[in-house]
Amino acid sequence: MKRVDIHDGLDSTMLILNSKLKPINVIKAYGNCPPVECLPSQLNQVFTNILSNAADALISEPNAEIRIQTQTLSDDFVEISISDNGPGMPESVSSKIFEPFFTTKAVGKGTGLGLSISYQIITERHRGILQCQSVVGQGTSFSIKIPIAARRHQP
Repeated sequence: MKRVDIHDGLDSTMLILNSKLKPINVIKAYGNCPPVECLPSQLNQVFTNILSNAADALISEPNAEIRIQTQTLSDDFVEISISDNGPGMPESVSSKIFEPFFTTKAVGKGTGLGLSISYQIITERHRGILQCQSVVGQGTSFSIKIPIAARRHQP
């Protein structure tokens, strides 16, 4: 665990995904967040999985947009929200996205492990919360809440 600026992690993740995100309007609404004590490479893996899935969902959408917002929730937690204006998911799909090997992608196009691993990284390794809300026809939003300082108990 080390203290890092989560905005640097988000920016470096977007740089890595640049070609995938190029046709998408990415809006960054970064708040004033303190450095967060975390496992930076694992947190960046979560950002990569969520942003990559959003880009895949937006591939054929006109006016594709991803909004990344950060804020300090309290003296103890920060929140990173990643939302898209894509097709959204029905509840029958969104209720399974954190399950290992669940995927909506064609055979050979995905392992179904990205969001399952992301959930584990946030909830178990960072003692945070990872939630998803999706509305068909309106898009999907992920909320990542992690402690500013490493904790030994669930929030």
